[in-house]
Amino acid sequence: MSFNSDVKDELARVAPTCSHCERALLAALIRIEGTLFISGQGRYRLEVVTDAPSVARLSWRLLHEAYGLRTELTTRRSVLHKTPNYLIDVPAQEALADALRDMGVLGDAGLQLGVAPSLVAKQCCAAAYLRGAFLGSGFVSDPRGDFHFEITVESQEMANDLVEIMNDKGIHARVMQRRSSYVVYLKSGEAILEFLAFAGAHQSALRMEDARVVKSVRNDVNRQTNAEMANQMKAAAASVDQIFAMRAVLEAYGVEKLPPALQEVIRLRVAYPDATLKELGERANPPLSKSAVNHRIRRIEQMARELEAK
Repeated sequence: MSFNSDVKDELARVAPTCSHCERALLAALIRIEGTLFISGQGRYRLEVVTDAPSVARLSWRLLHEAYGLRTELTTRRSVLHKTPNYLIDVPAQEALADALRDMGVLGDAGLQLGVAPSLVAKQCCAAAYLRGAFLGSGFVSDPRGDFHFEITVESQEMANDLVEIMNDKGIHARVMQRRSSYVVYLKSGEAILEFLAFAGAHQSALRMEDARVVKSVRNDVNRQTNAEMANQMKAAAASVDQIFAMRAVLEAYGVEKLPPALQEVIRLRVAYPDATLKELGERANPPLSKSAVNHRIRRIEQMARELEAK
């Protein structure tokens, strides 16, 4: 399975911390995955659709256990994607309206667009609500690639409230509009890691942290390798320039007319074109410092520039 599926399966199995956590989780699921139908004064019908079997089981169980609602579960197969999805139909019944009000979906003025503050008053319930929101329409990419996290909702009020809940917990989220929907997204791997840990996906958070460490080490090795290659290319280019300068000086003056110190450095550079200045100095007799070798090469290059100027 994908990392995203693993995260949702883990979140669907998180045990509630208090008696209100499951209400908060179910409220978020219904707000994101549910469709409410009104068939008359105070008569409602609810449909919840999901692609994840673990989310379907959780929604079905909570509707029964928390509110005693009658439901019908249907498994359907998408013609386009060849994958199953799950429809939970909650027919019109007397307890449904009370359940919707208890979950903050309905208020005195009708349908509520934001998150009811009472649902997320406690930290464990806020975590449960975020857990339900991610189970409803969340996506997180495989941490071995680029970091990407988002939760898609239908109303700007809902998106802003989710961001406020996350920011209150130190998880820095943002909102952007995508066509007719609003996307709550996290930009950094650290923020995604904090969300997973806060929502209760601890095993997934550990997997992500391992992937982040591996990625960081790989990036450090790549940077070091690139730096070493760049230094080698720079040294090789400098060596070629030095040999061309030496050839010009030898053609103009001959070996015998050059001072012994310059003769020696020319012999060493031609014999060891890939050696560093320090290595050339170590091969001299007697050994020379890097500064001494560099000084002699600079004298030769200056002579070559003077010849070119003439």
